[in-house]
Amino acid sequence: MIKHMNAIPIKNVTIDDSFWAKRQKLVRETVIPYQWDALNDEILDSEPSHTVENFRIAAGELKADYYGQVFQDSDLAKWLEAVGYALSVKRDEKLEAIADGVIDLLERAQQDDGYLNTYFTVAKPGKKWTNLRDDHELYCAGHLIEAAVAYYEATGKRKIIDIMSRYADHMVDVFGTKPEQIRGYDGHPEIELALVRLYHATGNNNYLELSRYFVEERGQEPYFFDIEESGRTEHRVARRKADYFQAHLPVREQKTAEGHSVRALYLFSGATDLAAEYNDLELLDVCKELWKNVTRKRMYVTGGVGSNEYWESFTVDYDLPNDRAYTETCASISLMFWASRMLQIEADREYSDVMERVLYNGILSGISLDGKSYFYVNPLEVWPSACDIREDLRSVARTRQAWFGCACCPPNIARLIASLGQYIYSYNERELEWFVHLYIGGNAYQNIGGQQVQLTQQSNYPWDEHITLTVSAEQPAEFTIALRLPGWCKGAALKINGEAVNLATYKGYAKIKQVWHNSDRIELVLPMTVEKVRSNPKVRENVGKLALQRGPIVFCLEEADNGDNLRDIRVSASSEFTVSYEDGLLEGVVVLNGGACRTDETSYDDNSLYTTVPFDSTNVQVKAIPYYAWANREPGEMLVWLHEHV
Repeated sequence: MIKHMNAIPIKNVTIDDSFWAKRQKLVRETVIPYQWDALNDEILDSEPSHTVENFRIAAGELKADYYGQVFQDSDLAKWLEAVGYALSVKRDEKLEAIADGVIDLLERAQQDDGYLNTYFTVAKPGKKWTNLRDDHELYCAGHLIEAAVAYYEATGKRKIIDIMSRYADHMVDVFGTKPEQIRGYDGHPEIELALVRLYHATGNNNYLELSRYFVEERGQEPYFFDIEESGRTEHRVARRKADYFQAHLPVREQKTAEGHSVRALYLFSGATDLAAEYNDLELLDVCKELWKNVTRKRMYVTGGVGSNEYWESFTVDYDLPNDRAYTETCASISLMFWASRMLQIEADREYSDVMERVLYNGILSGISLDGKSYFYVNPLEVWPSACDIREDLRSVARTRQAWFGCACCPPNIARLIASLGQYIYSYNERELEWFVHLYIGGNAYQNIGGQQVQLTQQSNYPWDEHITLTVSAEQPAEFTIALRLPGWCKGAALKINGEAVNLATYKGYAKIKQVWHNSDRIELVLPMTVEKVRSNPKVRENVGKLALQRGPIVFCLEEADNGDNLRDIRVSASSEFTVSYEDGLLEGVVVLNGGACRTDETSYDDNSLYTTVPFDSTNVQVKAIPYYAWANREPGEMLVWLHEHV
């Protein structure tokens, strides 16, 4: 089998540190209740949702028109999935009762044949499965399935699994190659990975086979979406090219990430799942080729992907503009999903490094520190005055919003942070290897050799370079602990019970195989120097520029600390930055302070737009904060990539 290992389940992991524990608590105590209010239209001065109301209309309990996007159901699904993960970490009777009420509502809204979609039940009765390209039926079904699995695994309650199994059984009947079936697939991939999860939860192989069908059928000739469109009389959505849907070629022939970024990465995640389930080396090689294209040619330093506002899409290699960066929060989240799946197949630091980069930067920037406002778009440069007037910057927001008419990102962030425990560790049962991918304080347990072994991790990561891991076991146990040595780290050092150990690494992991005893202690030091990061010169936007990074954190400048016209600031390759922790700033962050230069204001005349006289420079001190924390103070400019002064 090509699959190397499995993630240690979320129920086996407790997060207890100064960074992520408070964010999980925020999601549980603030974000989930806040989003529940939003879904019930109880947030003042924000976009209405009507999501819960749509289900009540579909259940015949209200007389009203459908409201919202065609994929409005998915907002409730992702919220319910976040609830499932939160309950896995800590049971909450009140929250569970609310979720059980939602599940009862889903059951009442479900049709006799298992179909469950409020848009078609309320707004388009009799039109279901007639516009798979545009109307997100399978996408919504996928998110409902993922919610069902998360809630069932958290609570053991089967009702939601039974509801979604009836829906999946209906899809098994509807789609396929038989004469009476629809030979089609979804316009927005998501169902593919969801069906694999449902297969694992139920053991029903039909769901796995349907997922494989959807992936294999995509992009085949004759082109399904053309056939489907020819049978419709209405054309509500502007026609998009096949690559927008990742249907321009069969999946096995695709070599570059094309089209809508979230759709692409959900599809690649599903394909990776299928490669693992079917031991399909050819499909795995396709996923690896696509991975290289995304992460080596089309990914921002923050881990953001999908640079183009037009169709929320990938463009061409190295096209990574900063002020127009779209980098939807959902795209960053889907990249983390994919990275985790690739990592379980092959324990390679390349995947866990990307997972960490996108987690601390591209994802975390999407939510405010108080959990009540969100970014859909995550640019790397903001000039508010230009954003107010320029059409090509229309998607760039200077402040996070309370909610969105298209609210896919807020509940997506909630479910990601709530489920974070399942990304930290993996276990290879064949080789008895316990992998540590992310350095997040807390404890985890795993059955090894018939006994429960616990690994406790302590650190002040991502601010501090010292990490301690302690083994707890009633009896000695021989196994391997594999520690990721991040790609950003130079000169890692390791001690076991106080004695220095030589680092023997394989694909970026230091593997320590021995008989472990109770209270054995591992001390890992990952030096966190301030690094000046430069792009491949083919990234034209960043030629002659550098970004600041320390540990996994990418930093930025904000106007609040450095004044306006941030692009005029230039940093030397020899500039040294001091590191300090400011407890009272942005809920506690490390900041970087260092020397730079900018144009001396006395050397130019505002009445002259151009001149042949060179300007004088003046030395200044600059202050950089973590990128994820920007826009939590007064609105202003922001900049990640700084001009390099030679």
